Amino acid sequence: MTEFVCPCQLSGPVDDGKQYDSQDAQLILDKGTPRFYIMRLPGRGLAFDRITYHGSVTQCLGGLGEQPWYMAVAKPTASLEAWPQLSDLQAFRIPPGFFIKLHEATWHAGPFFSDRQHMDFYNLELADTNVVDHHTHVYDIKIMIEA
Repeated sequence: MTEFVCPCQLSGPVDDGKQYDSQDAQLILDKGTPRFYIMRLPGRGLAFDRITYHGSVTQCLGGLGEQPWYMAVAKPTASLEAWPQLSDLQAFRIPPGFFIKLHEATWHAGPFFSDRQHMDFYNLELADTNVVDHHTHVYDIKIMIEA
């Protein structure tokens, strides 16, 4: 079995004044107008049957509040014909105060949480990402994230 290399970057708090370096989120937002917003998601539990990628942009997601949340990811393929198999998926628990940056074309499902009616997340992507760069594969089964 090969080692899973996350197609993402986890970032947390840094001291004010720290110089930009490779530990900072390495963003690609030059293919359109960046959009930074707070999205409110309803609680859907920890199961999913679809996975998505955005081929032209990095995406940053962070939960607002003091609760952890979950993401499932798989390496980029940039092809709907080469969707991730179940063995390609890896789920992560994102602790409060951290955000995840998804590399371009990273397959992802989430954010997920199970103990609330809704949760707010900040989201940085392009203004038209979900219109012109939203590619989804639907599985024929429900996939559970183990908390």
